[in-house]
Amino acid sequence: LTTQISGFLILSAESPSWVTALLVPWVVAAQGICGVAKDLTKTASKSAIKVTEADAKGANANTRLFRWVAWFTGSKNAMKGFGFLLGGALLELIGFRPALWLMAGALALVLVGVVASLPPMLGKAKSSKSMKELFAKNRGVNLLALARVALFGARDVWFVVGVPVFLYASGWTFIMVGGFLALWTIGYGVVQAAAPAVVTRSPDGLSREVPAARWWALALALVPVAMAGWLALAPPHADFVLVAGLSIFGFAFAVNSSLHSYLILAYAGSEKAAEDVGFYYAANAAGRFIGTLSSGLLYQVGGIYACLGGSALMLAICFGTTLLLPLHAQPMGAPAPSR
Repeated sequence: LTTQISGFLILSAESPSWVTALLVPWVVAAQGICGVAKDLTKTASKSAIKVTEADAKGANANTRLFRWVAWFTGSKNAMKGFGFLLGGALLELIGFRPALWLMAGALALVLVGVVASLPPMLGKAKSSKSMKELFAKNRGVNLLALARVALFGARDVWFVVGVPVFLYASGWTFIMVGGFLALWTIGYGVVQAAAPAVVTRSPDGLSREVPAARWWALALALVPVAMAGWLALAPPHADFVLVAGLSIFGFAFAVNSSLHSYLILAYAGSEKAAEDVGFYYAANAAGRFIGTLSSGLLYQVGGIYACLGGSALMLAICFGTTLLLPLHAQPMGAPAPSR
């Protein structure tokens, strides 16, 4: 939270009168600080859920963990979509710099509440002694990280550039496109929070959840294929077809994402949950980078069809990887079970 506040204040110090050579690096650095703060907060929060669950074992421990993770992940993304709308409103009502100061002040109040209420040693653990140890994750964590790269690459490969450009070319205004994407993100978060209601859970936390991740990945992979086929028929309102397809994609993607967010904590060791979760979200960032870069390149090459094809390919990789996920948690360094 302190890092996020610092990023806001640094960004608020910029001035339009600065030369471009100074202004651009300043804004990039401030945005980078805010991005680091967001990921640190997300990693620490999910690790705290894992540690808290490990300290409160019971008959329904895995069910409770899934419910907590789904609620946290869903509410986070719903607030992200709400933030798009709120950010636009603040820019319109009070301007850029006052909006940053207002957000920094609000976060300062949150920081005071966190310091006053959370145990100071929550999740405190020994850090890895070497880079080799840092990246020596168990098989479940490694495979899930690879699946995460493909999953988020598959979303952003058409969501970041393909969808906005296609809708704008179809006659949508910037406000319509931005409003739709914000509402989509809010709905995506709501579905994530509700994911435990549509996924059958098991007492051991993996024997039903892993097969569910496989089936949902397969279902998701079929969506861009079906959309490309539908658009190829040249329907009269192709933009509505894309919106409908994106809504279906968003539902299946939200369930997939919520399942993955639960499985990483199920596979992670409670001793170094923060490192395992951090490694996993580094894979998440890599997937988003690949997807964003590919989105622009593919749209230039083949339009929305190429973006949908890239999404289907990445989701096929995600599905193939989930087929290899173990049905039982294995601690790091433990020998493979004998056959």
